[in-house]
Amino acid sequence: MILYEGNAGVRQIFTDGRPLPANDPQPWWFGYSTGRWVGDTLVVETTGFRDGGWLDVNGSPLTDRGRTTERYPAHRATASMEVEVTVDDPKAYTRPWTVTIAQRLLPDDELIEFVCLENERSTASSESHRPTREPRSVDTAVIAVFP
Repeated sequence: MILYEGNAGVRQIFTDGRPLPANDPQPWWFGYSTGRWVGDTLVVETTGFRDGGWLDVNGSPLTDRGRTTERYPAHRATASMEVEVTVDDPKAYTRPWTVTIAQRLLPDDELIEFVCLENERSTASSESHRPTREPRSVDTAVIAVFP
């Protein structure tokens, strides 16, 4: 199980040998995940995403046809772990692509509360809170798997 600090999400990764659902599972924002060990790497495959989701805070799309494969190394030499993520979503991208994300290990830290300002209108109308640059294009693959 993974707890996400950035949006208070909970993600289940089944490691009991079950396959991904043959039929479309109930769509989840985090999809339906199964994991298995390949050598000393945990390989997690995920399908069953909700259509219209995002991969990151920049709005890189992920659709109901998306599939991700993550590779988590069992051993790390430092206080970080490099997670390799492959995204295959023919509805959103012309071909699969892979990115490696360095995640920091913070063993003595605690999760903090996440507050979503959805439907909050006062800061949106404030001139000081308007974006000062164009958003990144979809070609920039930045994934926040563990914010």
